[in-house]
Amino acid sequence: MNLFRNNADFKLDVLREVGNIGAGNAATALSTLLNKPVDMAVPTVNLLPFEEIAERVGGSEAVVIAIFLRVEGDAPGNMFFILNREPARRILQGLLGFGAAENDDYSELELSALNEIGNILAGSYLSSLADFTGLRMSPTVPSLAVDMAGAILSYGLLQFGTMGDDALLIDTTFLEGQQEAEGHFFLIPDPESFDKLFRALGVPI
Repeated sequence: MNLFRNNADFKLDVLREVGNIGAGNAATALSTLLNKPVDMAVPTVNLLPFEEIAERVGGSEAVVIAIFLRVEGDAPGNMFFILNREPARRILQGLLGFGAAENDDYSELELSALNEIGNILAGSYLSSLADFTGLRMSPTVPSLAVDMAGAILSYGLLQFGTMGDDALLIDTTFLEGQQEAEGHFFLIPDPESFDKLFRALGVPI
């Protein structure tokens, strides 16, 4: 299956709307959690092959912070929220008020905070997608890792088995004054799950 050939523009339009609603819900949830305004830019949404994920976050050897979880239900798959070092530092400082971690030496509190942000984003995007499709989709408890992007994706393959060929990428940007911090959110449906999602959305396959 090649998701880019058949009704690609229509599919992206539908997925952008899912991303916009999910980002709005996530901003509201984070504002409530942190008791301060949280602004998020309109997300950029794309479909890309699974093998391009590492390149999108700086290459397979780039050290990243990744929150990953399994999606269970009618359209199972895997989710990753991946932050590069500098955006993670900006989020910790700007949104959460932590000092800068040195040499990836994050405290348990910092990692827990990043994990919770990833969890809120995952839940918001997944809830938005479930509402749009009417499908039952629920996230498992998230896990967090600080490692090279290639190693994290390989671990995901080992942990969850075969991944789907395609990924939905939602580039999520947090705004704090003049500062921006971008994260990369990936939904990788299992084989056949994308078809289920698009059919439920009323998009011709």
